[in-house]
Amino acid sequence: MTAEKAQEPAAQEQTQPAAHEPRPHEPRPHEPTPAETTMQLPRVRDIGPLDPTIQLQKVQEPAGVEPPTREIPPQPPAPDTAVSEAAEAVCEPTAPDTVMTCPNCGEPIWPDDNFCQACSTELAPAVSSGEQAAEAVAACPTCKDSTISPEGYCESCGYKVPSGRDHVELDLGLVAGVTDRGQRHTRNEDAMALATANSVSGPVALSVVCDGVSTSSNPDEASQKAAQSAVQVLLSAVRSGSDLAKASARAVMSAQKALADMAQEADLFANAPSATFVSAVVTTTEATVCWLGDSRAYWIDAAGPAESRQLTVDDSVAQELIKTGLMSEAEALASPQGHVVTGWIGADAGDAKPHVSVITPEGPGLVLLCSDGLWNYRPDAAGIAELAGPDAISEPLRAAGKLVTFANEQGGSDNITVTLIPFPPRRRPDATDEIDPEATATYAATQT
Repeated sequence: MTAEKAQEPAAQEQTQPAAHEPRPHEPRPHEPTPAETTMQLPRVRDIGPLDPTIQLQKVQEPAGVEPPTREIPPQPPAPDTAVSEAAEAVCEPTAPDTVMTCPNCGEPIWPDDNFCQACSTELAPAVSSGEQAAEAVAACPTCKDSTISPEGYCESCGYKVPSGRDHVELDLGLVAGVTDRGQRHTRNEDAMALATANSVSGPVALSVVCDGVSTSSNPDEASQKAAQSAVQVLLSAVRSGSDLAKASARAVMSAQKALADMAQEADLFANAPSATFVSAVVTTTEATVCWLGDSRAYWIDAAGPAESRQLTVDDSVAQELIKTGLMSEAEALASPQGHVVTGWIGADAGDAKPHVSVITPEGPGLVLLCSDGLWNYRPDAAGIAELAGPDAISEPLRAAGKLVTFANEQGGSDNITVTLIPFPPRRRPDATDEIDPEATATYAATQT
């Protein structure tokens, strides 16, 4: 993210304890703008800023609850290709006689299981865009047996070795996403984390997108830690049946703590690692969106681009200029302050609180999350919907790829991340049962 964090005038600076010197910050209260009040999404309830100081609690199973016993019918011979229990566990409910085996202990499991009842193995774990980055810088493609520097350059020829995060594609069936380094940055400072689960009411898909603030310390690591931390909180909430709006605020708190710990461990309080944040949890009846910063969420309506809407309001100086009427949207975004954020997660985030909104769509569509690397070039929801195309609901990974390609063709001035969750969550007609159980995501690295 080519952005800065908003600073107060020097005269207003507050003296902070020497051990922790957070950056002065003046959060903007979340007030609906005229554009917000005119949104006509069906049955939208904006919960507003929530207190992220809610304590995280370990979810425990109710005492005395025994898992249902089911008779295992005779099974046909196993196919040559391994069947993905993780993929099957997030499908729509199937016949009760569809039995598989746990990849860890071999005991029977059913499609609606989130964990193996015998060994507690997680059957549908969350995945993120940075999990295999370390493995991608093993060798230079032009110099054999050369040494790669910690910064990712070949010490023989100076070539920048492709990073595992330069281009990553994730597809979990119910949710898909693509993140890309873009054309001008030397590394990808965006991160995404995806997960799926089954609840009492049906399948659930969730996504987190974080955009590291480029002027802060280690923004690539910050975005990754934040996304991974938040998605685990959201996934636990879905599985336990917790309130998803409150869980979304707790997820931001968890991400905040991860970055505070990161600053503490490396003594980075002078320029604390920071990132923007947006998340979505989509059930069969509603979508819960949470954000802090200028990463965005959009509702892409199946009825057409004209019915699509932006679900978030940026925490940025540009948005303040627009709200006060000093500049138009185009003028504000093109101004020197266009990408100065007034809300973020990090050790120096002050008392900024996340925003949460719950929508209940009346028809099919998609919830799209993205970093500013996409909406810089097409900020309006109708324009993004047109680019995604009418097949986005049935082919979300392909649609996400199209949007990333568009941003790169426009110049790719920033990192680009797009995730898509079709509503209501359901298994795609083209989904296959024969997926490697250990390959719940696909990774691709591009050369720089």
